[in-house]
Amino acid sequence: MAIRKTSLAIGEFFHIYNRGNDKRIIFDNDDDYRHFVKLLYASNSKDGFVLRDMKKNIFDTSQEDKIVSIGAWCLMPNHFHLILTPIDDDGISKFMQKLSTAYSMYYNGKYKRSGSLFQGKFKSQHTENDRYLKYLFSYVHLNPVKIIQKDWKEKGIENKQKAISFLESYKYSSYMDYLGVNRLENKILDKKAFPEYFSSSEKIKDEIFDWISFDK
Repeated sequence: MAIRKTSLAIGEFFHIYNRGNDKRIIFDNDDDYRHFVKLLYASNSKDGFVLRDMKKNIFDTSQEDKIVSIGAWCLMPNHFHLILTPIDDDGISKFMQKLSTAYSMYYNGKYKRSGSLFQGKFKSQHTENDRYLKYLFSYVHLNPVKIIQKDWKEKGIENKQKAISFLESYKYSSYMDYLGVNRLENKILDKKAFPEYFSSSEKIKDEIFDWISFDK
């Protein structure tokens, strides 16, 4: 999928992603995943935040003056995917700068390393139509299937029920939130800013498999 040179305009939907420099691991353990998840919430504001506040339950803090709406997210060992729409002018760039800088500071400090953690500036793809946005919702949420079947994208998912069971237990994506699981991470999403694709938690289990065959 080619990277599109499209302005990150308000009212448009974008697939945002990045990976570790030289494809290095950026989430070594559960604590790293959880820290990044908290940053997805904490970074989404015009105001700054104090890193020491991350030791508290950041989801208990009020979130005012958001700069993006987050429709979906997924973290993998060496990369991440987000589906965003900006609320503020240049909101995606501001959000990604805060997110990437805060996580790099955390990671480099924890593991006593220096230098760039991520592979350059974040990448963006503009979603030109509803069909492609559905495809991206599928692609982002099905990404963790790579952990149990590396070639699922090329060959198709071999065992759908096994894949569904794995996704239902994978904590580091928004799939659980669309299933209706009651958890603090629900507060990261702003579903109202995106089309209501999943009218029930049962439909997502079938539709994401159907939509993955879509492309532009």
